Amino acid sequence: MIKHSLSLTEINDAYWFVVGQGKLWLPELTVPNGDWQQFALSAPEQLCQIGEWQGKPCILAVYQDQLSTPEHWHSARTLLDQPQPWFELGARATQLALFLQTHRFCGQCGDKMQLVSWELAMLCPCCGHRVYPRISPCVLVAVYRDKQILLARSNRHKPGYFSILAGFVESGETLEQAAIREVGEEVGVRIGELEYAGSQPWPFPHSLMMGFYAKYQGGDIVCQEHEIEEAAWFNLDNLPQVPPVESLSGQMIENLQQRLLD
Repeated sequence: MIKHSLSLTEINDAYWFVVGQGKLWLPELTVPNGDWQQFALSAPEQLCQIGEWQGKPCILAVYQDQLSTPEHWHSARTLLDQPQPWFELGARATQLALFLQTHRFCGQCGDKMQLVSWELAMLCPCCGHRVYPRISPCVLVAVYRDKQILLARSNRHKPGYFSILAGFVESGETLEQAAIREVGEEVGVRIGELEYAGSQPWPFPHSLMMGFYAKYQGGDIVCQEHEIEEAAWFNLDNLPQVPPVESLSGQMIENLQQRLLD
């Protein structure tokens, strides 16, 4: 049984997901494992188990600030190209660390919150208010026509780097409605025949990406002001720099190449 609340004295050998200010402590660019004492780190502010791997517990240790040796602290993206399940667990760790750090006090009465021992939740002992980790659903949409794909570059991306379209699901929307709305808002085109592609947790900071393929139905590209810097149709056999295949967007682009270029 996984324990969500525990102390260092209960753990002898584990994989350690040490998080400070949204970054993971990866001194060897891999998840450290062994006995906590061998790392010579101070006691973490919060501690809980987030899973198991090969019979060992996976422990989240949370710090308010990053410790010394700043070169040892890395984004969870560092684990993207490593074998399963490191990115998934790193994503879980950074998301839960943010949850624990931002829910130390009750949003209803202001009293100090406590981590529930039997589930991942914070509970206020004063008023009984209970909160769970936040997950923000986000749609990814790979729009295609013939042997072309519609790619865009937001104002957050470096020049020359393009990806498929993405946006957050709004209250009251289905995933399909969000996909259609986001594509229309960001690039002004109409889409249809949506096909579900898959999902991926994305801890930047707490998204769940859900991908769709969609056929182009009409309209000219009109980039959304202050959001999309440029967008264009690209031949699937001649693409600009796109996300790596370790990401869901990269997998979807590669899948369309395989499907439409054969």
